[in-house]
Amino acid sequence: MDEARRGAVEWPTLLLLIACYAVWLLGTTWGAAVWLPLGICVTGLAIALQSSLCHEALHGHPFRARVWNEVAVFPCLCLMIPYGRFRDTHLAHHRDEHLTDPYDDPESNYLDPSVWDRLPGWARTVLRANNTLAGRMILGPFIAQWAFLRADWQAIRAGDRGVREAWLWHVPQVAVVLAWVWVAAMPVWGYLLAVWLGIALLKIRTFLEHRAHARARGRTVIVEDRGPLALLFLNNNLHVVHHMHPEVPWYRLPGLYAARRAHYRRRNDGYVYRSYGQVFRDYLWRTKDPVAHPLWPWRRG
Repeated sequence: MDEARRGAVEWPTLLLLIACYAVWLLGTTWGAAVWLPLGICVTGLAIALQSSLCHEALHGHPFRARVWNEVAVFPCLCLMIPYGRFRDTHLAHHRDEHLTDPYDDPESNYLDPSVWDRLPGWARTVLRANNTLAGRMILGPFIAQWAFLRADWQAIRAGDRGVREAWLWHVPQVAVVLAWVWVAAMPVWGYLLAVWLGIALLKIRTFLEHRAHARARGRTVIVEDRGPLALLFLNNNLHVVHHMHPEVPWYRLPGLYAARRAHYRRRNDGYVYRSYGQVFRDYLWRTKDPVAHPLWPWRRG
């Protein structure tokens, strides 16, 4: 984005942040008091939205100063992922030449075929189920968290100070959330269900964001959805637009896409879905991809 056109504060993002925290407070108090399932659903939506807003923060929104963006998303509503680790792994993911690489892309869902071949049968069954949309939503939050924790624990044991510091900063980020939940109307177990719901919703977006493709430009999806999920995901369904313009805020992505729709569709070699309705119809109970990377080893780029 042209810095001369960017103000000190991006008000759409800041106002959405305020609204997100207001909805979260409402869900954990009034919603939980009126009917606990209602409170869990409202809180889960707020958790998913804040995760999308954390993604905006690490890309430099709504403030120019990094410190203020990190202050804006300081409470870790999802409890599970330290912001510093999300920031570092996601920015590493933006090296497009590594997209879907089982080793160099931190957000890849593919395994090296040699690793897949060594897995026991029960693990293969679980991971195949995780490659359906239903499985990704139900099992995915647990599988991803286990893999993330294991990798970070190994990094900390190997002496990675950056990973260790991110987890130390995570303690107060979680503490402020749990302190609120302790005095709010929602029980802790209800809040944990809301966390699972929020992460499960995000798995709809990440399920097919990237595919194995010989060319890096063809690995990133477009989902032409303008409904409530697009808002919840802050237009990251137009994912190739975001990868090509990572500095552009969420509310400008639809305009960019509309202005050059044919260009973006050509750019990603036609990796396009009309809506999330189509994604649910096609993949709720069917796998989209194999777990083992189908093009591995490959020549990157």
